[in-house]
Amino acid sequence: MTQPGRIRRINGPLVEVRDVPDTAMYEVLELGDLRIPAEVVAISGDTCTLQAFEYTGGLRVGDSVHRTGRPLSARLGPGLLGQVFDGLLRPLSTAPTWLSPQQLSLEESAGDRWHFVPGMEQGHQVSPGAVLGVVTGSGAIEHRVLVPPGVTGELRFLAEAGKVPADATVARVGDVDVGLFEQWPVRRPRPFERREETFVPLHTGQRVLDLLFPIGAGSTTAVPGGFGTGKTVLLQQVAKWCDADVIVYVGCGERGNEMADVLGELAELADPRTGGRMIDRTVILANTSNMPMMAREASVFTGVTVAEYFRDMGYHAVVVADSTSRWAEALREFASRTGALPAEEGYPADLSSALAAFYERAGRVRTHGGQVAAVTVVGAVSPPGGDLTEPVTTATERFVRGVWSLDRDLAYARHYPAVSWAASYSHDVAAVGAWHAGHGNQGWAARRARAMTLLAEAARLTELAEIVGTRTLPGRERMTILGGRLLRDTVLAQSALSAVDASCTVERGAELLQLVLDVVDRCLALVDRGVAATELEEFDFGALIRAREDAPEQADLERCRTEILTALEALP
Repeated sequence: MTQPGRIRRINGPLVEVRDVPDTAMYEVLELGDLRIPAEVVAISGDTCTLQAFEYTGGLRVGDSVHRTGRPLSARLGPGLLGQVFDGLLRPLSTAPTWLSPQQLSLEESAGDRWHFVPGMEQGHQVSPGAVLGVVTGSGAIEHRVLVPPGVTGELRFLAEAGKVPADATVARVGDVDVGLFEQWPVRRPRPFERREETFVPLHTGQRVLDLLFPIGAGSTTAVPGGFGTGKTVLLQQVAKWCDADVIVYVGCGERGNEMADVLGELAELADPRTGGRMIDRTVILANTSNMPMMAREASVFTGVTVAEYFRDMGYHAVVVADSTSRWAEALREFASRTGALPAEEGYPADLSSALAAFYERAGRVRTHGGQVAAVTVVGAVSPPGGDLTEPVTTATERFVRGVWSLDRDLAYARHYPAVSWAASYSHDVAAVGAWHAGHGNQGWAARRARAMTLLAEAARLTELAEIVGTRTLPGRERMTILGGRLLRDTVLAQSALSAVDASCTVERGAELLQLVLDVVDRCLALVDRGVAATELEEFDFGALIRAREDAPEQADLERCRTEILTALEALP
């Protein structure tokens, strides 16, 4: 047995060790008697620089250092869904009240037993991604046991149906034993056959996103916004109502009470897809602001590794990271302790590379098992003071397909979601329009273009009216301002607390948008016929604005349309 190395220097989460030969980059070492896990981030001669994933108080210079021989890895298998883990995928929901590092090991109790049902017969030639069987009772979706990546050969053994221990071998492919669980390095993307060129949109249940700034399954988007603009609530809404099979919610440096709110709401919500609880198809990684800083850095990679694991089973997984700014702050803090040359605002020079390593793992792919599946990444960005020109925001925009920018003025006006239609964008709009056209909704792109034009023109005229006064504008311009207000209040505003309006289908969103456009067109026509613009501005549009909550069915919307248009025609 090799002699343990020794700690040479400790500076917060930065630990320098010596006399640990043959150590590789990103290998996990264990520090001191408590075996605190730490990752090798630099090697210089016989000295290794580590980032510790636990509080280093109590460690001393000269304490022993032990090798593990493997990189930072996540233990993937049954039991992930519906549970809460820390940034290293160590269970929190089943942990004791008082914790120490060795009690939170990466291994579960070998006494856990899972019900395995085989899915093929012995003697077959199998390749990576082939379904060997399923595990029942592990969340709301079917948990498939696959042939691991890089394993090919004859299926020589397959366990019979029944309860098996967590550490048992359920299959043998060639000379390789396959169990229910596998270790996978979190910084290494899981392999797949190829990226898919076909496109499928991601439905979020939020009208402003699905109508104006949609993204596709396997895409990436950022949600930048200052303090109090509603980032966390919007991300929670996307996590609760999007049409993905699995949600991986990464609380990266956020407050603990926010994570408690997420956990409580998901436990109470009914899942419209399965009929069970929403949390039963969700994996929560809680790495709050009071937890060790460098575990925050690892948490986003752990989250996307879990998502790739479910992607390989053929599911669509969405990773919600809140927030990547706190993650970048951990990188900055550690870089300052290592003495690395700082870049803009003190962030490390490789910030862009770190962001790219995270976002590039999203995509819609064909797995080795032949199924089409996807990993979609939605990351919040919390710029200090709401400054969207700061390094994390600008670097993130280079690697994402869409930006859902939150506006402070909208939030202060109590317009939620406070998504700015001027600063937000999506590169997937054309593909979403083509998808809708191919599925019988030919007018989707035209309606969206009309809505964006109306919002932009209304914003321009509103600024002009603040200078010269609304009544000095021609009637059609005044109706454009009115149309922008109706569009914002009826279609783009959405209550996260409403039982009816918290989530909206694509069809209902399109009907609401068409209703508003029909009313705006009628107002423009009436002005052209000589009706005073003041009469239309003073008209009671309350029924139209309340339609998003008071008219849940299509027949209700049609009745609302008829009543409003009839009342408008009756104006003198």
